[in-house]
Amino acid sequence: MIEFLGLDNANVRWVMLGMIFLGVNSALIGSFAYLRQKALVGDAISHAILPGVCIGFLISGQKNTYVLLLGATFTGWLALQSINYLIQHTKIKSDGAIALVLSVFYGIGIVLLTMIQSSGNAAQSGLDKFLFGKAASMMSEDVILAGIICGISLLFIFLFFQPLRIMVFDTNFAKVRGYQVVFLENSLSILMVIAVAIGIQALGVVLMAALLITPPASARYWTNSLFPLLWIACVISVLSSFLGALVSYHWSQMPTGPWVVVFLSFFAFVSILVGKKISRRF
Repeated sequence: MIEFLGLDNANVRWVMLGMIFLGVNSALIGSFAYLRQKALVGDAISHAILPGVCIGFLISGQKNTYVLLLGATFTGWLALQSINYLIQHTKIKSDGAIALVLSVFYGIGIVLLTMIQSSGNAAQSGLDKFLFGKAASMMSEDVILAGIICGISLLFIFLFFQPLRIMVFDTNFAKVRGYQVVFLENSLSILMVIAVAIGIQALGVVLMAALLITPPASARYWTNSLFPLLWIACVISVLSSFLGALVSYHWSQMPTGPWVVVFLSFFAFVSILVGKKISRRF
């Protein structure tokens, strides 16, 4: 335990810092997605990113982090626009549009991943970690990238906190006040796509949605105010990341990502049971 807390091991240090950056970033952006009732959109984006990773690999021929991230961001954004188009221009409702886009993009991603793995390209080894996640493979450049994205999200929320707070609860009122709602919505969407794109390497396409939505959903049981909700969501995410990394450190056969989600689920369960009861006393 002392050795773990000392962060003397470089691999432990990168995994811990990387998971904390990913957790804080996902909790912040996920809170706004949750409050805007777009929680399932994050799940759709996480699945839709897989074909972008595969396309990035096919173009570059190697596992270049930035090329894969660019491809993932592109297909994630394309999936988001596809959902919005289906909702606005067809008779398909939001849940059907999300399910349709998720299935189509994920299916294409699986097909491309199978083709790559059957191609005999030696560089494709380990590419499936984007499907299942492997936090232990995070390197210094991955952590730096996650830290930069987390910093950008923090700066964006700090600069536009007041209009964001009004927008998530009453979009029409925000428009009347003269706030650039379209800019804010697009910015949040882009940040969510990027958050998912940089997180799938650690958690995979399936578990990434849990890191995005579970912290704010849990925090909602402790407060009715936006600012405390953001802080509580970040604390829950950081604690889960820390405990998940700790379990993985002591039992090397245990993967970090799934254990992070296990602890997120534990905090959600506790929040559902006692959160409202305790918050009413204050």
